[in-house]
Amino acid sequence: MSVSIENGGATARRPHYKWELLALLFCAFFFHQGDRAIFGVVLSAIKTDLGLSDSQLGLVGTVLFVTLALMMPVAGYLGDVWNRKKIIIGSLVFWSVATMLTGMAGGLAALIAFRSIATAGGESFYAPAAYPLLAAHHTRTRALALSVHQSSLYLGVMVSGFLGGFIAERWGWRSAFYVFGGGGIVLGLVLMWRLLDTPVAISNPATGTCDSAWQALGVVFRSPTALLLTTGFTAIVFVNNAYVVWAPVFLQERFHLSLTKAGGYAMFYHHLAALLGILFGGWLSDRVAVARPVFRPQMMAAAMLMGAPVIFLMGRADTLVVACATMAGFGLFRGLYESNTHAALFEVIAPRHQASAVGTTVMLAFLVGSLSPWLLGRVRESHPAGQGLGYGFSALSGAYMLGGIAVTMAVLFTFNRDRCPEKTASAPPTHP
Repeated sequence: MSVSIENGGATARRPHYKWELLALLFCAFFFHQGDRAIFGVVLSAIKTDLGLSDSQLGLVGTVLFVTLALMMPVAGYLGDVWNRKKIIIGSLVFWSVATMLTGMAGGLAALIAFRSIATAGGESFYAPAAYPLLAAHHTRTRALALSVHQSSLYLGVMVSGFLGGFIAERWGWRSAFYVFGGGGIVLGLVLMWRLLDTPVAISNPATGTCDSAWQALGVVFRSPTALLLTTGFTAIVFVNNAYVVWAPVFLQERFHLSLTKAGGYAMFYHHLAALLGILFGGWLSDRVAVARPVFRPQMMAAAMLMGAPVIFLMGRADTLVVACATMAGFGLFRGLYESNTHAALFEVIAPRHQASAVGTTVMLAFLVGSLSPWLLGRVRESHPAGQGLGYGFSALSGAYMLGGIAVTMAVLFTFNRDRCPEKTASAPPTHP
């Protein structure tokens, strides 16, 4: 099995490279999520400037997530067989350029072309290459490293909430896309300099040859646990996609807030709590899962089942304090779940197929999750002002309940049987 860390000599000369790698990918994922989140923050300004309807704006988000989903299987397989450094840098630069072009859009067609198709096409290649690369370098600190990396999602969204709204109010919504896109391009130049080459060739230990794309991408469907975890992840994505697009508008119309305050409150409280949850969850699961690996999906199931009623209350909140408190509670449970999203999946997937598994899982989750922004846009249009989004968010609690039940089924019936101990065969970097 080819599951080694490449460039052993280079990593020996940089004994702390696995932490530098984490820092570099943390910054890349910051822009990955920040670029995506600013669309929701400046949604009202785009609607007014371009004269679009709510369902049209929801369609932009839906097409983005569908594009991500359709590209993921390709990105997943290539993440197992191509140079991961080149994939990560190429992905970062491509989506950053597309983000800048979004600022030049003059109508719905251009928004879909630049925001939905081009940006998503670039973003789709990042995760399948980045997560297995981090997992290969972090064996004993796997959940912690993946959690720290995931926490950049929350930081990116929090920063975009305030900074994106601030820029939009002073220099127009287009400037927000220029700033975030330009920052990603600069980071791409830094990664060209510091990231080590990481060519990867997957092989079947029985035959010594590379698995076909069909064999690699089908690995999730051959594992009942992976399918149940994918169901839980789909519920997470379904709710998250709707939240990042419509939460600022929900606060703005219900509590009559400015663009900056609505975007800032919606993104800050939720993602700060999620940041705390994911860091604590990653640290705790690494400590407990050494002796009891099933603890990872147990934490995920509990987080979803406890998060469901909080999401319901968020949609019914009648004061700003209650709304922000429930957004934070929702974020805390989301963070606890996401601290093990990939660490739990990698427990039941062999290392040579991990990028392909990430690609397949994300594809399935985003195909379903792509519908939620459009659905909430339709609900908003069909109800009196200030009520539709509240009903829509409360209804999303049902998705969390279904996801929590699916992961509970994995804990009770399939996880121990499907677990793949050989995943730990990946060798850590050789340090002096």
